[in-house]
Amino acid sequence: MKQGPLPSVDSSDDMAGSTDLPSCGPLPTRVGVPGAAPEEPLGVVAVGPAGAERRAVLATLLGLDPVMLTVPAGSWLVVRDAKVPTRAAFVPGYRQPHSYGADRDAAGPALARPPRRVELSVPEPLLRHFTLIDVPDTATLGVAGTRLLLEAAGRAGALLFVIAADQAFTAAELNLLAEVAPTSVEVVFTVTPGTAGWAPLADGAATTEDAGASVPPVEGTTAEVDAVAVTVAAHRAALLAAVPALAGARWFPVDDADSAADLRRALVGWSSREGLRRASVAPPVLPGQHGRVAVATDPGDWSERLDRHTRSCAQRIRQHLALELANIHLRAVQEIVFGVGCAGLPDLLDREMAALSLLATAQCDQAVRGIVVDVASRVLGAPPTEGVRRRIATAVRYGLADHRPGHELDKVLLITSTAGVAELTGPAAIDAAASYPSASHDEVLPPVAVALSGGCWQQWRMPGTDDHSAARAWSQRAVREVELGLSREISRRFEVIRLSLGAVLSDAVDHGILLA
Repeated sequence: MKQGPLPSVDSSDDMAGSTDLPSCGPLPTRVGVPGAAPEEPLGVVAVGPAGAERRAVLATLLGLDPVMLTVPAGSWLVVRDAKVPTRAAFVPGYRQPHSYGADRDAAGPALARPPRRVELSVPEPLLRHFTLIDVPDTATLGVAGTRLLLEAAGRAGALLFVIAADQAFTAAELNLLAEVAPTSVEVVFTVTPGTAGWAPLADGAATTEDAGASVPPVEGTTAEVDAVAVTVAAHRAALLAAVPALAGARWFPVDDADSAADLRRALVGWSSREGLRRASVAPPVLPGQHGRVAVATDPGDWSERLDRHTRSCAQRIRQHLALELANIHLRAVQEIVFGVGCAGLPDLLDREMAALSLLATAQCDQAVRGIVVDVASRVLGAPPTEGVRRRIATAVRYGLADHRPGHELDKVLLITSTAGVAELTGPAAIDAAASYPSASHDEVLPPVAVALSGGCWQQWRMPGTDDHSAARAWSQRAVREVELGLSREISRRFEVIRLSLGAVLSDAVDHGILLA
């Protein structure tokens, strides 16, 4: 859901009298498709409607039993390459993953709530090229799940959409693909046989030539080839009527290991090209990464500007997150009244909190980058180069712990069954709350993480807990507590940024050179 204009920042208090109030710039208003960073590992995100045999397609690509890829409803599956097979469930509220056997008959651990992700590591040559990520069915994603998918696809680099021959694209799926189309994400389509096999050749249907050269040949009789090609052509025509920007996407019918070989080769080819592209994006040495950097003769009131800028950005982010939480509460009420009911409340809220975490993290990261560039420009007399900016950011990150002893910024906010918010600290706790973790978070601040505890699932899925009024009141209190917790956390984060960045730049002014 797109947001309207943000409320104006009130400058009547500590910012009064300032005619040159720093601006945070255009902060992201929603989770979108980010550009893939060079250090991010290549990945292929698989998505599609239920009944399309997506898990079977992935199992065929990996040469595994489809049962190995089974995860709890709502959880993401991340499949990586490793010499020793392992499988682990990452559950918000815990610092360590729950491990269980990676064989076909291994039972999963008894968990109070579904894990955010399950990581499966197997020795498979294909996974040396990229990681496979399987997400929940498109019908269950909702607004928040779609945002999570878009963010993951942007970092991974490729999206594999699996649809059956007897299925049609829904409006939500077309909207999803329309958002991915203008980005650099590689989109590949796979069509699988429906419940009745491949669609028969019908009068007036598209011919084999309409399927285009992107459809690989399938061995069999002429009628079978025509049926497969016509089915793929019909799906492609339906897609391009709504999303013409995906005309260059490749299509692969898959019903066995032989037909999956073409899809496998296409994904390996993409990974080779994308790997070279990412490797060439970042230069080995950034301008200003080494050497002395002189300080301006008269840096002016940089310290006061830093104070105003951090307060301004913190207030603006708090206001924006409050608006987003109001929309989340509205969607929760809609789920209770018109959706699954009380039983669907934990799933929806947990997805919403995951998407809210990504949004808050992106806004904080962008605001901090703007603060560093703005204030450093005053101190250095010119905008810092990327190498200098990273040196300053690294020095600020090292200094964060010195200014908040005993108060870690690596923190997960957990919604409890009583609609309160508990805290769990540590980088491992944040990692357990990620649906698709980043390889390395090189920003100054750690990610923001909000999730639901297992008690919320137990409370709203027990028999006799179908009181809509109680569920609406509980969700309202929970959202309010998250708003208060996030507000305190945002204020704390920008306060330590002010102190740490101030110490780094004050040291540079005192010595006449940047020592970071």
